[in-house]
Amino acid sequence: MPSLYSPVPPLMEPEIRRLDGVVREVSVPPLVGQMRHGSLADIPFDNADAAPGDVVLSRKAQDGTWKDVSAAEFAAQVLAVAKGLIAEGLVPGDRIAIMARTTYEWTLLDFAAWAAGLVTVPVYPTSSVFQTRWILQDSGAVALATESVAQAAALGPELDRMPDLRHMWVFEKGHVERLAELGQEIPDQEVTVRRGVLGPDTLATLIYTSGTTGRPKGCVLTHGNFFAEVDNAIELLHPIFKAKTSDAASTLLFLPLSHVFGRMVAIACLRARVKIGHAPSLQTEDLLADLGSFKPTFLLAIPYVLEKVFNTGRATAERMGRGASFDRAAGIARRYGEAVEARQHGTGPGPSRSLRAARALYDPLVYRRIRNALGGRVRHAICGGSPLGRRLAAFYAGAGIEIYEGYGLTETTAAATVTPPQKPRLGTVGWPLPGTRVRIAADGEILLSGGQLFRGYWDPHAGGVVDAAPGGWFATGDLGELDDGGYLAITGRKKEILITAGGKNVAPAPLEDWLRSHPLIAQCMVVGDRRPYVSALITLDPEGVAHWRRMNGKHAVPAELLTDDAQLLAILQRAVDDANRLVSRPESIRRFTVLPRDFTEEAGHLTPSMKLRREAIARDFADAIESLYAK
Repeated sequence: MPSLYSPVPPLMEPEIRRLDGVVREVSVPPLVGQMRHGSLADIPFDNADAAPGDVVLSRKAQDGTWKDVSAAEFAAQVLAVAKGLIAEGLVPGDRIAIMARTTYEWTLLDFAAWAAGLVTVPVYPTSSVFQTRWILQDSGAVALATESVAQAAALGPELDRMPDLRHMWVFEKGHVERLAELGQEIPDQEVTVRRGVLGPDTLATLIYTSGTTGRPKGCVLTHGNFFAEVDNAIELLHPIFKAKTSDAASTLLFLPLSHVFGRMVAIACLRARVKIGHAPSLQTEDLLADLGSFKPTFLLAIPYVLEKVFNTGRATAERMGRGASFDRAAGIARRYGEAVEARQHGTGPGPSRSLRAARALYDPLVYRRIRNALGGRVRHAICGGSPLGRRLAAFYAGAGIEIYEGYGLTETTAAATVTPPQKPRLGTVGWPLPGTRVRIAADGEILLSGGQLFRGYWDPHAGGVVDAAPGGWFATGDLGELDDGGYLAITGRKKEILITAGGKNVAPAPLEDWLRSHPLIAQCMVVGDRRPYVSALITLDPEGVAHWRRMNGKHAVPAELLTDDAQLLAILQRAVDDANRLVSRPESIRRFTVLPRDFTEEAGHLTPSMKLRREAIARDFADAIESLYAK
């Protein structure tokens, strides 16, 4: 594994290729060579051999305190549970599904399954019975571990339709501990043998895409895919993974481990012996409490979380009568972050003396409060899922939290690009991860190639795996641009491009991302395909609206009664006007309507990873869309 305290690697400049003066391809050489042997199953045991006393995880106790778990303790637990899986009759190559929130048991069972030679299949805990049954059937899973009794019970009526499923375990009933007890008669050597036959090309996991349309597809990821991803990420992001001070690196995982982003970071942390905690609840009060008690040094987040922290800070300041002061502080932070960026790129001298003084003035008043909301010690955040936006990235940089923004997919084992340390370009998703190539096709589609590129899609009816990357290039379906420095910017989704009646191509993502960052807006969907102009459906953020009502002396009323509130609509119109500055006049939003209810996963409007299911939204709100184009 990479040395925990190896020297900081030199920043590898990208190789840039142009066609007709336009950057079409960018690549960065790997920092870590391709793995030739071994598997993810070895990580706990390698850690125990190299540094048995190092803390690699921390587990929350019933009283709310955190109990550290050493590398030796975790390896022993992995071994015990792996032997239990063997005792239950599972054989190498069997698929075992895990359906739970982000918990310690999730990570433990993941590594135990690999140590037993198995393949793990994540299932979102919010998945419907139909979605869960489909994944279990398609993957041929022989076992399922759920977090709760209710999740297991909901599948009861479907069991006769899943003949491969032979085992069901429930975390809250102590079944993981029971597995450890069952395996006591199995010799340790059996696990050693099973680990020994695994290699980089062995299938590690089937991760099913959330599916904005149609049924989810299983992405076949190997142990080698994860090594290519995490080893290069660890070396590149050395400020996160290789802290040498007493402020040892740690992170609190709260994004779903069912998603490749959270899973990859969990593996990277164990690989680098960075302490991990798990936070199963995303409720604001619960998450803030866990952040306050765990005190991580870095986070992985989606833009929604960082937007929420910013908006909550703004609302708190306004309640204290300091809204204007917060806005001034936010502007100073953005200017500071942009000045630092310019210095790092050699295009400016950096923050002026007056700007440094202003930032120092507001640090204890505003920026420290933002950092304290994240636990007080956070200095870095890895952000993915959708573009964060230049404004917010610059604010956090100025507030003392460096953002590493990335782009990737399940098919690329998470990140394919990431912000390079000490050389960010705000508003982009960075350079290719070392060992990765990015190409822009003639129609603007992003193509990716590299060691983390998946083997293909799982199809049991076609012999197992179907190659989806001819010639080693995967067509992402996303649209992007490469600038002269090799930085990638995401401009939209190929299938989501709207073509107005006037023939104008419109990418909805930039407008939607901008509007979603507004404290009063929960979700936004831009419409206008084959229509005379572009419009938008907007839903209200409950917390933001509650704060707005308090500050404006309005009585608490249901959201459906606020959709025609003139004062609220005027604020939203200003937000739309601000968003329209990003685009040309034919691409701008001419009209919008406020919906009486939010888009939810339960209603089928969002995927588990918070992406819009556009066809479902257009169907369910067809009347609202038609009203936007009524004469």
